[in-house]
Amino acid sequence: MSEKLCLTKDEIKALTRTPMKARQLQFLRQNGIRHYIDGHGWPVVLRAAVGIIEPAPVAKVPEWRSNKTVSDLD
Repeated sequence: MSEKLCLTKDEIKALTRTPMKARQLQFLRQNGIRHYIDGHGWPVVLRAAVGIIEPAPVAKVPEWRSNKTVSDLD
């Protein structure tokens, strides 16, 4: 399972189809994709904002079994 919270710069580049940060920001604004801008002016997009959420693994619940032996039940 990927533990990354945000898209990488390459993933944002593929999503917006441009390597230029101004055009990436324009694309994100026009399409209503929630994002914020980091300290260097590049967009940061959460995976949840574009629907890339990997489901958490489901823990297997062991089958219930009595801890009493058959002789204790008599």
